[in-house]
Amino acid sequence: MSDTTPPAYDSSDFLPVSRKEVLDAARSSWTFRNAWVGRRDRIPDGADPATKMIDRQMVSQGFITPEQLAEMHTVGAEYDRKKPLYEQITQQATKAGQAAVEADKAERARIKGEKKAAAVEREKKRREGVAHRKATDIIFLGRGVSGLMGDRQSDAAKLEALALPVLHSPADVATALKLSIPHLKWLAFHSEVVKKTHYVRFAVKKRSGGERVLSAPHRKLKAIQRWIIAEVLGKIPLENPAHGFVPTRSIVTNATPHVGSQFVVNLDLKDFFPSVGFKRVRHAFRRAGYSGAVSTVFALLCTECPRQPVTFNGERYEVATGPLGLPQGAPTSPALSNLVARKLDKRLAGFAKKLGLNYTRYADDLTFSGPAELAARIGYILAKVRHVAAEEGFTVNEKKTRVMRPSRAMEVTGVVVNDKPSVHRDEIRKLRAILHRAKAEGLDKQNREDRPHFRAWLQGKIAFVSMVNPAAGAKLQAALDELNS
Repeated sequence: MSDTTPPAYDSSDFLPVSRKEVLDAARSSWTFRNAWVGRRDRIPDGADPATKMIDRQMVSQGFITPEQLAEMHTVGAEYDRKKPLYEQITQQATKAGQAAVEADKAERARIKGEKKAAAVEREKKRREGVAHRKATDIIFLGRGVSGLMGDRQSDAAKLEALALPVLHSPADVATALKLSIPHLKWLAFHSEVVKKTHYVRFAVKKRSGGERVLSAPHRKLKAIQRWIIAEVLGKIPLENPAHGFVPTRSIVTNATPHVGSQFVVNLDLKDFFPSVGFKRVRHAFRRAGYSGAVSTVFALLCTECPRQPVTFNGERYEVATGPLGLPQGAPTSPALSNLVARKLDKRLAGFAKKLGLNYTRYADDLTFSGPAELAARIGYILAKVRHVAAEEGFTVNEKKTRVMRPSRAMEVTGVVVNDKPSVHRDEIRKLRAILHRAKAEGLDKQNREDRPHFRAWLQGKIAFVSMVNPAAGAKLQAALDELNS
């Protein structure tokens, strides 16, 4: 189009198209081979010969009215007139949109950078916090044992009433033990597989046959355990029947209540120390008033797993073969076993009092005695003790259960209790014979059983007699002193 004015129509523009005109148009290259053929983005120019022929055909066939045709081409002309302005606006809008997109990208990049920097700062603070916490606190000490590490509130009034050190957190424990937090964590941390433990293990033979595995703590841990005994365990009161590992009490005080009884029943608790597990030890500290965190640390410092050495990829490991329990050989194990057995002692003492029996316990050795009229109820007594022991987490060793009567020597923790606390006659006779023959043959020749440190063994035997029967012991000691001089 030369301008944007719509074409003017007359009646000839709407006459039917003749066959000749169609054929002539088909032969003409300018009719259908121009710029308007196939375009859908614009309304064709009404002055174009091919467009005029199509318009005539549409009007003559009734597809469109002349008024509609004129209006359509008017719209097309108006579009062509305003197209440059539209393109200008479109270009400006495109540029503005691109600028907005770039600005949005820049803003997003800025926000992303800020978030990244904030994340880096948070991670830095987190690492600093972790490092600070590791240096000043302990929140995890191994799987299955750290559930109460978040409890940091001890019962201060209860602790003060028992004259125990008031400790609320692992940091307080470390301060009291004069240890750093990492060192305390290293000593208390529980792992089922380790390269090195805090204990030395060795086996000793039992008098009844077999071996007993002892676990002796290394020097540093042993010193800590002794502090726990002196400052904590030794100040917690026990039940009256407990005589083993208690200051001012002994095997003699354990045997004395049974002197003169008409029968004695002795029972042994199987695997006494190992059966006292970690949770029971921790509960003993909590019952004294300590928080869950402090009780956990103390319990881990006083318990250990049975372990088996294993070699893997050329390296040696110590692998746990059972749960945490009181190790035989640790100085804290006896005192803790007494604390854990407090409820057992209380229940058995109540049962014995109700029935009219005497009851004492020396470590894993339970003893009952009473008058002749209760001898018929020994079966009931044994059944009741088994039941109570099982409910308190212990097992009676049936092979070591004994019932003794006055017709023979009745022994309680090695002390004869028939008439008075005394040592078995055969034992005293044996010692007298050794000392008598030693006057003529010499003391060393009396070591017929090849005992190591024979003199020390003999001195220990005489000391035992002196503890139970001071008069008999004094005579034996005098004979030994005469040989030594």
